[in-house]
Amino acid sequence: MSRSSCHLFLFLLLFALFPFPLLARPFVLVLSQDDLKDVQNDDVSPLDSDSSWDDDDFGGTHVKPDDELDPGSWRRLFEPPTTLLSPSHDTSLDSYYAAVHKIISASNNGDARLMEEAAAEIETAANTDGDPHARSVLGFLCGMGMMRERNKAKAFLNHYFAAEGGNAQSKMALAYTYSRQDMHEKAVKLYAELAEIAVNSFLISKDSPVIEPIRIHNGAEENKEALKKSRGEDDEDFQILEYQAQKGNAGAMYKMGLFYYFGLRGLRRDHTKALMWFLKAVDKGEPRSLELLGEIYARGAGVERNYTKALEWLSLASEHGLYSAYNGMGYLHVKGYGVEKNYTKAKEYFDKAADNEDAGGHYNLGVMYLKGIGVKRDVKIACKCFIVAANAGQPKAFYQLAKMFHTGVGLKKNLPMATALYKLVAERGPWSSLSRWALESYLKGDMGKAFLLYSRMAELGYEIAQSNAAWILDKYGERSMCMGESGVCTDAERHQRAHSLWWQASEQGNEHAALLIGDAYYYGRGTVRDYERAAEAYIHAKSQSNAQAMFNLGYMHEHGQGLPFDLHLAKRYYDQALELDPAAKLPVTLALASLWVRKNYADSFLVHVIDSLPEVYPRVEEWVENVIMEEGNATILTLFVCLLTVLYLRERQRRHAIAAAGAHEPNEHVVPAAR
Repeated sequence: MSRSSCHLFLFLLLFALFPFPLLARPFVLVLSQDDLKDVQNDDVSPLDSDSSWDDDDFGGTHVKPDDELDPGSWRRLFEPPTTLLSPSHDTSLDSYYAAVHKIISASNNGDARLMEEAAAEIETAANTDGDPHARSVLGFLCGMGMMRERNKAKAFLNHYFAAEGGNAQSKMALAYTYSRQDMHEKAVKLYAELAEIAVNSFLISKDSPVIEPIRIHNGAEENKEALKKSRGEDDEDFQILEYQAQKGNAGAMYKMGLFYYFGLRGLRRDHTKALMWFLKAVDKGEPRSLELLGEIYARGAGVERNYTKALEWLSLASEHGLYSAYNGMGYLHVKGYGVEKNYTKAKEYFDKAADNEDAGGHYNLGVMYLKGIGVKRDVKIACKCFIVAANAGQPKAFYQLAKMFHTGVGLKKNLPMATALYKLVAERGPWSSLSRWALESYLKGDMGKAFLLYSRMAELGYEIAQSNAAWILDKYGERSMCMGESGVCTDAERHQRAHSLWWQASEQGNEHAALLIGDAYYYGRGTVRDYERAAEAYIHAKSQSNAQAMFNLGYMHEHGQGLPFDLHLAKRYYDQALELDPAAKLPVTLALASLWVRKNYADSFLVHVIDSLPEVYPRVEEWVENVIMEEGNATILTLFVCLLTVLYLRERQRRHAIAAAGAHEPNEHVVPAAR
C-alpha cells in the first residue's frame, strides 16, 4: 500500500464483533500500519490463485435448509418439521436419530442403562457402518468420558473421520482443537469453510441481529435478568406484546414478526408466523416490515421464492428511508435475480447505502473493488471499505478481513488473526442452535438435557457453553445428571469435568473461570494442590483487571505461597484490588493490617495467630455445619436462644421499672436550696 493511502489508515481500530457479556472480554482487533500491506493492483496475488476467493462474497447465495448446512444436526429432535415427511424421505438416518434420542433421554433422567445401550448403538453405526454423524457423536462421548473411557486420541480420530464425511460440528471441534494447540495452518482452513457457511446464512440487505448464547450465570449466582427475557411465549413481556399486536398495534406486529423470523427472546423460529405478522404490520403502515418481506421472498423462507416480489418490497422499503434495503436491491442486480444483471446499477445502490452510513453498503462496495465487479479492481479501496464496515460491526466484513489475513491480500498474512476472526464468524453458523435448545431445557428444569447440549457446544469451542456447563456441574451437582465412564458421574468425575470446562473457558478470556481454576489448584478441589499453577491462573485473571485475582496474588505474596515472599508486592496488589473495586475496602483493610503486624512484629505471637486463621476457620465452619446445624440441635439451640432473649428482655424491663419508681421517690439527702 502506498504511503498516501497508508495515511487513510494510520490509526488504531478497536473492533468488538459481538456484544460479549461482562464475564468474557470482547474480542479486540487492533490494526496498525505494520498490518497494512503494499499492494499493486496489477500484481499477481493469492486472490488470483486461491480458490477461497472464487466463492460468492456477497453472501446469501446458495441458500439451503439448516439440515443441509449442518448435516447430522439434532434439529430434527428439538425442532421437528411442522409438515408430514414425504414417502421419499431418506430413512438412512432414522437409526442414528433413534440412538441420539436415547442419549438425550438418558442424560435427562440419569438412566445409565439406557445411556450404555445408546452408546453401543452409536459405536456400532460409527465403526461398522462408517456413519460420519455417528462418528461425530462417538467422538463427543469419548472426549467427555460418557459411558466410554475418556480418551482424547479416540475423540480426535472420530471427529477427523466424521469431518471427512461432511459433519460440520466435527469440523468445528477439530478446528477448536487445532487452534488450542496453535496449529493455525490446519485450524484456519476449517474455520474458513465454516465461516463461509455462516456468511451465506446472513441477510442480503440489513444486518442479521446478533443472537448471542445466554450466559445462565453471572459468576456465583444465576443470571435471572437475562433468563427472564428468554422464556419465549411464557414471558409476560412477550404476552403483553402479543396482546398489543392482536389489538392492531403496528409496532408490536413488526416486533412479533422479527421475534419469530430470527427466533429471538427464546422463541422457536417460525417463518410462517413471521410472514403473517409482517404483512399485518405493512397493512397498518409499518415501513420496517417492507425490508424483511423482501428478505423472505428472496430467500424463500416460509413462501415460494420470488425475486420479483423481493425487489418490489425492497424498493418500497428504500422509498420509506430504509437505506439498508439498497443492499438487497444491489445484490439482486449483481446476481441478475428477478432483473437483468447490471453491475452499474448495483454499484449505484451500494453507494446510496454507504452514503447514508450503512455498513452493508461499505461491505458490498468492498467486494466489488476486491473482485473488480463493474469497477476497476482496487484492493486498497476494498480494504478501506471492509475496515469501515467492520468498525461498524458488520460481520461479513470481519469475514473478508479474515480472508485478507489468511491470504495476505491487502493485509499482511497473519494466520493466528485469521483463525480468530474466522472463529467469531463461524460461531454464528446453524450449529449455534444448540444454545437455544440448551437454554430452553434449562428454563424447563431439565438440567441433564441442558448440561448435555452445553457440553456438546463446549466441545465446538463456544466459551459461554463451556462456562454454562461447568456452572451447572458446580451448582446442581448430582442434579446435573452428568454421565461418567460407567454410569452417573462420581464426585471426582464431576470435579474433573468442571475443572476441564472452566480451564477451557479461562483460556478464552473468562475471568471468573480463571479465578475458579486458581481456587481449584489453591485448595486442591478436583485436582492436586499446586500453588504455582494457582498463581498462574490468578495472574491470568489479574491481566483482565480482576480485583479478586489481585487480592489473591497479594495474599500469596504475603505468605510466600507459589510466589516469592514479598510484602511490598503484596501491598501493591491489595491497593490495586481496592482501586478496582471499592467494595473490597473491608478485606483490603484487614489484609493491610495483617501486613503491618507481619512487618513490625515478625515471628511474634500475633503473626502465628494470623497464620493459623485459615486452618481454624474450616474447623469452625465444619463444627457449625455438623453439630449446630443438625436438625435436632438447631431446634434446641433456637429455643435456648429464644429463652435467653425473653429472660434478658424481662430483666431489662424490671430494671427500667425500678429505675422509674426510684425517680419519683423523695430524696431525704437532698439539701433544700437556699432562699
